[in-house]
Amino acid sequence: MASRLFDRRTRERVWLLYAWCRACDDLADGQDHGGAPNTRAHGDPLATIRDLTARALRGEPTGEPAFDALGVVAAETGLTASMAEDVIAGFALDAAGWRPRGEADTLRYCYHVAGAVGVMMAVVMGIDPTDEQTLDRACDLGIAFQLANIARDVAEDHAAGRCYLPGQWLDEAGIPAAELMLPRHREALAALIRRLCGLERRYEASGRSGAHALPLRQRWAVLSAAGIYGAIARAVERGGAKALEARVSTGAAAKLGFVARGLVESGRAPRFTQPPVFSRREISSFPACPELVEGPPLFLKPGAMSKEEDNPSTTSGRAASGSRIG
Repeated sequence: MASRLFDRRTRERVWLLYAWCRACDDLADGQDHGGAPNTRAHGDPLATIRDLTARALRGEPTGEPAFDALGVVAAETGLTASMAEDVIAGFALDAAGWRPRGEADTLRYCYHVAGAVGVMMAVVMGIDPTDEQTLDRACDLGIAFQLANIARDVAEDHAAGRCYLPGQWLDEAGIPAAELMLPRHREALAALIRRLCGLERRYEASGRSGAHALPLRQRWAVLSAAGIYGAIARAVERGGAKALEARVSTGAAAKLGFVARGLVESGRAPRFTQPPVFSRREISSFPACPELVEGPPLFLKPGAMSKEEDNPSTTSGRAASGSRIG
């Protein structure tokens, strides 16, 4: 919905960047557009992603349209290899069977799978790659979008053998990870989700404050998207335990309302906002290889789920549920 507000050149560049993100996600998960297994995937997916990305950024043909698309948009806008590597690092976390121990770990994951994409999006939308302040705000908004995704998809992610809530939070609430969705933990879990939504609100506000560095149509699109994602987080927060029973979404009419509000907001001066918990520089400097949490892994290999959990009507991969690419 929001991408339709871009001018044609920006919109097509955004599509090119998204194609690369989608292709990387599919290679990492062995899927095709989040669905059936990708039969082209072989060997080490991360090595394949890095090799194809490096070749694309050097301007070499890769034989993969989505990676060639990255090469085109990078040459036109100034996207860098380090920006791409920050996104690829998110796939590496999942490949390692990683899950967050503390709040900083969850934010680090959000940075790599969404904040770093926000940085690349800002450059695609015309921000100078050296404008660190605006790129910081773009990163914050990406992190906010990911926090909204995580809050919305707790049940779906659990069914898929994943959990992005900090392990320390679960420990404090007395919720064993394996028992996350049991009815007796619903109220305590809802409290953790509200806590996550509080983080989302803070990063969203910071991200919104940087949108005014963008040209009008890009600013309008970004603020519209911020409204749509923010509404998801608010609905999850208000829904409490009931929000765990069905996936929260926004309808077409609501989206149009946020598009209208985005236009109004794009003409207003940005508000001063409290800085986020961790800045982009702080998050990107976190250790590259965090220790894995001891105990049964929540990132299960295919076929490792129980009979009760392995239900096509309730399970989905990360890409399909929007946990990485919303």
